[in-house]
Amino acid sequence: MGDMANNSVAYSGVKNSLKEANHDGDFGITLAELRALMELRSTDALRKIQESYGDVYGICTKLKTSPNEGLSGNPADLERREAVFGKNFIPPKKPKTFLQLVWEALQDVTLIILEIAAIVSLGLSFYQPPEGDNTLCGEVSVGEEEGEGETGWIEGAAILLSVVCVVLVTAFNDWSKEKQFRGLQSRIEQEQKFTVIRGGQVIQIPVADITVGDIAQVKYGDLLPADGILIQGNDLKIDESSLTGESDHVKKSLDKDPLLLSGTHVMEGSGRMVVTAVGVNSQTGIIFTLLGAGGEEEEKKDEKKKEKKNKKQDGAIENRNKAKAQDGAAMEMQPLKSEEGGDGDEKDKKKANLPKKEKSVLQGKLTKLAVQIGKAGLLMSAITVIILVLYFVIDTFWVQKRPWLAECTPIYIQYFVKFFIIGVTVLVVAVPEGLPLAVTISLAYSVKKMMKDNNLVRHLDACETMGNATAICSDKTGTLTMNRMTVVQAYINEKHYKKIPEPEAIPPNTLSYLVTGISVNCAYTSKILPPEKEGGLPRHVGNKTECALLGLLLDLKRDYQDVRNEIPEEALYKVYTFNSVRKSMSTVLKNSDGSYRIFSKGASEIILKKCFKILSANGEAKVFRPRDRDDIVKTVIEPMASEGLRTICLAFRDFPAGEPEPEWDNENDIVTGLTCIAVVGIEDPVRPEVPDAIKKCQRAGITVRMVTGDNINTARAIATKCGILHPGEDFLCLEGKDFNRRIRNEKGEIEQERIDKIWPKLRVLARSSPTDKHTLVKGIIDSTVSEQRQVVAVTGDGTNDGPALKKADVGFAMGIAGTDVAKEASDIILTDDNFTSIVKAVMWGRNVYDSISKFLQFQLTVNVVAVIVAFTGACITQDSPLKAVQMLWVNLIMDTLASLALATEPPTESLLLRKPYGRNKPLISRTMMKNILGHAFYQLVVVFTLLFAGEKFFDIDSGRNAPLHAPPSEHYTIVFNTFVLMQLFNEINARKIHGERNVFEGIFNNAIFCTIVLGTFVIQIIIVQFGGKPFSCSELSIEQWLWSIFLGMGTLLWGQLISTIPTSRLKFLKEAGHGTQKEEIPEEELAEDVEEIDHAERELRL
Repeated sequence: MGDMANNSVAYSGVKNSLKEANHDGDFGITLAELRALMELRSTDALRKIQESYGDVYGICTKLKTSPNEGLSGNPADLERREAVFGKNFIPPKKPKTFLQLVWEALQDVTLIILEIAAIVSLGLSFYQPPEGDNTLCGEVSVGEEEGEGETGWIEGAAILLSVVCVVLVTAFNDWSKEKQFRGLQSRIEQEQKFTVIRGGQVIQIPVADITVGDIAQVKYGDLLPADGILIQGNDLKIDESSLTGESDHVKKSLDKDPLLLSGTHVMEGSGRMVVTAVGVNSQTGIIFTLLGAGGEEEEKKDEKKKEKKNKKQDGAIENRNKAKAQDGAAMEMQPLKSEEGGDGDEKDKKKANLPKKEKSVLQGKLTKLAVQIGKAGLLMSAITVIILVLYFVIDTFWVQKRPWLAECTPIYIQYFVKFFIIGVTVLVVAVPEGLPLAVTISLAYSVKKMMKDNNLVRHLDACETMGNATAICSDKTGTLTMNRMTVVQAYINEKHYKKIPEPEAIPPNTLSYLVTGISVNCAYTSKILPPEKEGGLPRHVGNKTECALLGLLLDLKRDYQDVRNEIPEEALYKVYTFNSVRKSMSTVLKNSDGSYRIFSKGASEIILKKCFKILSANGEAKVFRPRDRDDIVKTVIEPMASEGLRTICLAFRDFPAGEPEPEWDNENDIVTGLTCIAVVGIEDPVRPEVPDAIKKCQRAGITVRMVTGDNINTARAIATKCGILHPGEDFLCLEGKDFNRRIRNEKGEIEQERIDKIWPKLRVLARSSPTDKHTLVKGIIDSTVSEQRQVVAVTGDGTNDGPALKKADVGFAMGIAGTDVAKEASDIILTDDNFTSIVKAVMWGRNVYDSISKFLQFQLTVNVVAVIVAFTGACITQDSPLKAVQMLWVNLIMDTLASLALATEPPTESLLLRKPYGRNKPLISRTMMKNILGHAFYQLVVVFTLLFAGEKFFDIDSGRNAPLHAPPSEHYTIVFNTFVLMQLFNEINARKIHGERNVFEGIFNNAIFCTIVLGTFVIQIIIVQFGGKPFSCSELSIEQWLWSIFLGMGTLLWGQLISTIPTSRLKFLKEAGHGTQKEEIPEEELAEDVEEIDHAERELRL
């Protein structure tokens, strides 16, 4: 087969040094030639194809592929093509190594201060005062027992070791988080499939497996995964704004502009293309590579060289960057497997033109709360250090009247360093570093679990936002219904059949029109295949409405495939494909005598208005007047619709051979004067689980609205079956045109005031377009009628649903029926297209909010107690009862382990028994504030009692006023042990934030929580019994341990007492953690965040 190495492409950074592919008898066209061809546009490309290859079939011949049969699918052939033309894959940017994550964790300011203080403490501990009378230095230097001086270094070393532990845990969390997101990215990549023809069979393969020479079927809504040349097209229109910045849709045809480019959207029509470039060789891939995706060397390039190179880039790249800026997210249109949309150059561009990124509601509240707590902690820390230093200075130089001696200076500095370490540890405990971690863990955990509930989350904050949802605007087909459509009634030859008639009952010519019309006027990608399992239902592939019509032919004992074999797709003269404006599809056939026949199908009332004739009882066409149409609407369509059936009208028109050639581009003149063949009623049963799911939403304070393209009577019937409407309720059901009439003024402009009069009572919007859906969503979100700003979730499956999905607070795309464009615009993909999955998303969203609140309730209790104990202890005893290393251990429990334990609580149905929190609801409710202050009071009483009277109770030596390097005391060990055990038991209390009494409910459903509590307890035993000098701990007896456990368990009993006090009685309690309506991330912070969150947000786009 020749030297394959010569046919590959080698890339180095941005240079992409291209090795020319030799023909070698393998392929008649090189990679370089294909790339050069795909960089041309419209007429230039067409001229090049004609001059060099004759036509697109010539290219197919050179690529050794069949335009109709596709590639053979031979593994050896596919491997050879990948070796020559590359894989459909863009190399991802390497993930950060563990060492890089450790280095990032070390950048924490408080940890740096602790490290410096520990090193100074370590150095000074080795200093020995000169021989002589050390009493001259004051009492601070006396009281050391023999051998104590040698162990003075242990505290400094222990602090350093604790810092290392904190850093390693933080780095490990970041590493596991990144790994989880990459796993999610991998899952999304597996979901990406595209339709190709191989061996004459139409199959779906992963996007990454597409190779040059594949014949790909493109259809409305697709996001093209590779470059290609059109072989056959039906009214194909492409949105190329992602590459060129041009917003107008580009019409693609064999005789004008046959090039299809990766990353562009199919907005209308269908067709087939031969794939000519994949991965880094496609137009999107080339731009990605130019921007440095996957290239480590790019980062090392000189800034000026980058700028010069940028200026040399052609207009396409500049326009693409403009398009990116408009979207507010880099590389949003990327359809390929890639982990980074670009580094290097793009970083500079991002910094120069950062999008105004709005913080999520939860993020805004947490940031504000963290700043407030941080400021309070800093103030307490500073006051602690100042009081300790003043106390020492006054006591030594004023009370004891000692002179300042040079040889005593290191001893004094040791004390100052000790005071400083105490101050910093107060700050470390006070600053809630665990908040971001708790949010990350909660979201990551939720996202992983939501996959099992058929929610594929693409944007992390969507998970949290769903918890605040107040309205859901849902599609009907497939979401509320099963999307398993069947024709159950028909009106044929002036007779209404309540069930499908026998073929003998239908006149032969009518049956012929019906069979030919349905066979050719349904997309050839729609088909009915045999069941996968014996006894199962036939498989519906493609558009489900069209499958129902094809099923009707099978019921009439006719085979649509025979007609399609006789009239292949290439033989169709003209196709007016279905879109949301037309609400119909029409196909033109050219007969051998030069005449034409057009078949149309679509929404019954729309097609009937264009019918001037109807097939009578004997199969002959007769005049069809407006009053006849009104009769059919009243006697056929409305009764069908009231049963929840979707009504479709089938019609045709002949163009005789002798007449002038019709103007095919003038659709209005072509699709008129039709003859009605039949009206059919299609049943799409409501999913059995949907009514219960809607009831749960309504009970949870969420209004469900149905937005559908169906007839208003059909929509009303389905809405009633679902439970969206109930008999006797005063709610609105409107058609799109009526909705638009009500919300627009005399000039045709939409007025918010008019929308505000409609949306609160609107429950069904029928015969609506995607524009109507967007208008409704925007109107609800912008409304100021209700006290709280509405949080709206929207479902969508079509290409034109993109604007509504983007405008919504949370956009749900259908994983099965949804187009690539809809998926890309969405925040969450419903992998089963089921409404009940949205309800599960609401539960998970509310659970995220509650998890953060649980963590806050626990953390703030520790904050308050630890800071007050350290501050008061330092002021009264000139030393903190909780040592620096002990504080760091408490900090580790509080920040890392507790966030893991409390942020992984699974959701329960009880979350749906309350109303949404609302955007301005504080994170810390008055009930939570009662719990925090109540438990803090108990813990402070216990700690101070032990601190000032513990030695008498346990009959041990006091640990107060111990010398600098005194050995650990039992007294202070009991204080520390009891303090930690109180936090451990309070972690159980923190599981409930709404005043529930049973704090143990569901505790064994969370294995992570149980493991962490048990693990923390075991480590605490090891620290106390074997920690010794490094942890400032002395071994405790069984009795002392039992007392510590008893006092710790007291928090559970105290919690019961607190829950009996009505919050309403405690008027003085304030809420905390209010969010602002809109809070923007500062530009500098966003610049830093872009790199951090790229893998979690941008990469998760399909």
